[in-house]
Amino acid sequence: MYHQLATRFAHNAHQITGRTPLDNDALRSHVPSIFAGEAHDSRSDRYVYAPTIEIVEGLRREGWQPFFAVQSVPRDGSRHGHAKHMLRLRRDDQIGKAEAAEAIIVNSHDGTSAYQMFAGMLRFVCTNSMIAGERFEEVRVSHKGKIQDQITEGVFTVAEDFPRLIDASEQMKETRLSEPEQRVLVEASLVARFGEEDSPVRPEQIINPRRREDVGQSLWTTFNVIQENVLRGGLTGRRQKANGQIRRSTTRRINGIDQGVGMNRTLWTLAEGMPRFKNG
Repeated sequence: MYHQLATRFAHNAHQITGRTPLDNDALRSHVPSIFAGEAHDSRSDRYVYAPTIEIVEGLRREGWQPFFAVQSVPRDGSRHGHAKHMLRLRRDDQIGKAEAAEAIIVNSHDGTSAYQMFAGMLRFVCTNSMIAGERFEEVRVSHKGKIQDQITEGVFTVAEDFPRLIDASEQMKETRLSEPEQRVLVEASLVARFGEEDSPVRPEQIINPRRREDVGQSLWTTFNVIQENVLRGGLTGRRQKANGQIRRSTTRRINGIDQGVGMNRTLWTLAEGMPRFKNG
């Protein structure tokens, strides 16, 4: 059963998201590395294998359900069944709200990632999946020793940050930005995305909302517009070559798990710092 699933195949990742919890058939079809039966044969005897699906089953018994999963597609085809993957889980009582707090798990079975856990938030109106910034707990569990209990405890550790996460989002909703302040956040976000070199797109494009619910000058809507435009790409711009010629280009969607997590956390940190910038 796929339960009203929205599915997508991106250039370098398989992913699946659902309005209702994802069952194992759906997960296996799109993110098979979650079900790896053993560690990749490149791992030594010291590597402790903890199947992600067993972690998911344990969390299901604790009331957590997966609603999103993504898997990298490595260049080395032998690693496909063990590749890095990410899941976003939330409790059933989060359904029906404007935003839902989520526990995010990143792992691999080929040695490319420890277990990592973050607090995040989904905004339903645009399905923006955000990850809290550096002020919030990040838990890492290496593939050593008795790790299964540590991983489960890690999920509950990041969940302890949920009230603070919700408070931060509420403060963003109550904070109004002037146009110059919006531009400061936009320009900082462009540097985070493209570096110090000239961005191929203009700040006005990054701040342009894709839906009417995001029209406004609150920090929350501004942050969401920027996050969506930066991560989803698809904006037409231009770059100047070394010889002076102008080349048209389209910004790329961020598909990589590590790049997506890093950019998400950076954008959240920039947005959360704006009230201090206003009052400084």
